[in-house]
Amino acid sequence: MPDPAICVENLGKKYRLQHRQEGRRYKTLRDALTTVPRRLWSRLSRGSAATDDRHASSVEDFWALKDVSFEIPQGEAVGIIGRNGAGKSTLLKLLSRITEPTTGRIDLIGRVASLLEVGTGFHPELTGRENIFLNGAILGMSRTEIKARFDEIVAFAEVERFLDTPVKRYSSGMYMRLAFGVAAHLEPEILIVDEVLAVGDASFQKKCLGRMSQVSTQGRTVLFVSHNMGAVTTLCRSAIWLEGGRVVRSGPARQIVDEYLTSNANAASAATELSDRPRYGDQGRRLRIEKVEWLSGFPLQHDEAFRLRIYFQTFDEVHAISFGLGFSNLEGVRLLSYDTDFQDGYRPDIRKGSVCWVDIKVAELPLAPGLYSFSVGSRSGDAFSLDYLPETGQVEVVMGPKTPGYIAVPGAGVRLRSDWNWHSGSPQIEPVNSTLS
Repeated sequence: MPDPAICVENLGKKYRLQHRQEGRRYKTLRDALTTVPRRLWSRLSRGSAATDDRHASSVEDFWALKDVSFEIPQGEAVGIIGRNGAGKSTLLKLLSRITEPTTGRIDLIGRVASLLEVGTGFHPELTGRENIFLNGAILGMSRTEIKARFDEIVAFAEVERFLDTPVKRYSSGMYMRLAFGVAAHLEPEILIVDEVLAVGDASFQKKCLGRMSQVSTQGRTVLFVSHNMGAVTTLCRSAIWLEGGRVVRSGPARQIVDEYLTSNANAASAATELSDRPRYGDQGRRLRIEKVEWLSGFPLQHDEAFRLRIYFQTFDEVHAISFGLGFSNLEGVRLLSYDTDFQDGYRPDIRKGSVCWVDIKVAELPLAPGLYSFSVGSRSGDAFSLDYLPETGQVEVVMGPKTPGYIAVPGAGVRLRSDWNWHSGSPQIEPVNSTLS
């Protein structure tokens, strides 16, 4: 068995959360100047131990991680999975030495390159060229070593024209391409990648996954956090499932992902809030999908009807919009999709500040019984993605009363007919060129 690259023993991270007393407002400078003398006089008159209950606050200890232990051998690609708030990002920050653990110990053998946020480790005033050399120096590489890989990094990031432009002027996509190119090509022994790939398009993500796979086959270690279970099972040999700051289970990636998705499907609710989900495209800046609600309940049944409602609001005027719902298998392969403009090409324009929802009704769901992920998204025109949420959630499909012994399932990527109805929750704002009711 290869020597360990990462050893984590009884790791814990505690934060102290201070809660404001109910009804207490935030203080201005004037409040502070008038309140402090009053409180001081009150303490002196009643004794130094006296306190003013009106200004009391409660403090809570919150363990983002607790009693986490695992060992990762050299050359292993490991996926870290779990719901939002499970402790995944906290774990990566501890492994990257961005923050110190409260308890436990971490042993890392080799240089670590981390990609936790867009632009981590970049100086905004420096150019792309200068930041490549800066990051290499941080990793302990000589200028000669960095030069030997410079052209490869630039070609991967596709930022040749902007190499001598300060990175503060880069788009989020350019930032990420360069940051990933630097992290993955400067030959760290351990590469740590968080869900930051969400800012990239599909082709860029495919390129990144290919590069991470190449890194792991070269005997280096990869830690990969993602909500895309297909990417995790494709790239990683093993996985660690976190929940509530603790390790629920670890083992072969395929097995752990199956158990995790099954757990999510069993715990699924009819309505799913999407405020903290990773987003692609314009990332909800002009149009933001807020919530999805299954009006037909769970579980879905094969060959039976279902209804889904997508709630959204606009922060700018948007033109020629359409919505889509897609179903994928556990490997991330899109099986079928439904789109608002598929049948009649109807794409409304909607004014800024509208609060709306759109309903989809499907007469017969052709998916075979099993577990699936679903995604929702919106676009403007034919190509520009306004807001896309991959892996929005998981649903289980069970046998229905019309399910035959043999099920002919549509091929991958099929678009099917569906009925859509548009509604506006802000009647004072008339949508532009639309028939929202």
